[in-house]
Amino acid sequence: MGHLDHAAFGWLTPVLSYAMACTGSALGLRCTVRGLDATGRSRRNWLLAAASAIGTGIWTMHFVAMLGFGVTGTQIRYNVPLTILSLLVAMAVVGAGLFAVGYGRDRHRALVFGGLTTGVGVASMHYLGMAALRLHGQVRYDPALVALSVVIAVVAATAALWAALSIRSPAAVAAASLVMGGAVSSMHYTGMMAVSVRVTPSGVPLSGATAMQFIFPLAVGLGSYLFLTAAFVALSPMSGRTEASPSARRPVEGAAR
Repeated sequence: MGHLDHAAFGWLTPVLSYAMACTGSALGLRCTVRGLDATGRSRRNWLLAAASAIGTGIWTMHFVAMLGFGVTGTQIRYNVPLTILSLLVAMAVVGAGLFAVGYGRDRHRALVFGGLTTGVGVASMHYLGMAALRLHGQVRYDPALVALSVVIAVVAATAALWAALSIRSPAAVAAASLVMGGAVSSMHYTGMMAVSVRVTPSGVPLSGATAMQFIFPLAVGLGSYLFLTAAFVALSPMSGRTEASPSARRPVEGAAR
């Protein structure tokens, strides 16, 4: 078995990945709150922005953390199409969960469905990203730890959506995002603890891109997108409450009881 190093750069990648997860969560929750306070096209646009932010945040978290991942005895490459697919899947499945909450009339049913869908989206992104790994050897997973990582993702997503339905103040959303960021990071490292690699030494060149050739530039670009979008959302006026109709606010009012 090859020795796995999850923090080749020390605490740098875990701390940066946690910061990315928190930033994406905070922005996504804030956009979700704006969406629930709006109606019509405005609601749809805010929820799309939330899905983009959360999906981008968890993807960036995963691959920033993977910058510190190494296996003794083999180089690592990444399949580019699968890596991009993992980002698109994260945004699409998280979006399905957010739209279920944003447009569902039964708050509890929408919360369960949205949390399950969003959590599975987070887990799908992680394991698609792991499927993009190319190395000399065979990757194996501990089924119990894989199942635990999926449970963590679903619980974290459900808690985050509950916070979006129940919490109105920016300070409370910020606190919720710290918790969600921690949960997403925990899901990632639980999933990584499930990994073992049986190295097969070989001189054959690996296909795909190195982390620094592809992952690092993309992660920096997406991280910049998160921070710029967060600044835009923070500076945009809160006008959704005056536009929302009673029927459009029904999920929010149910959450406040």
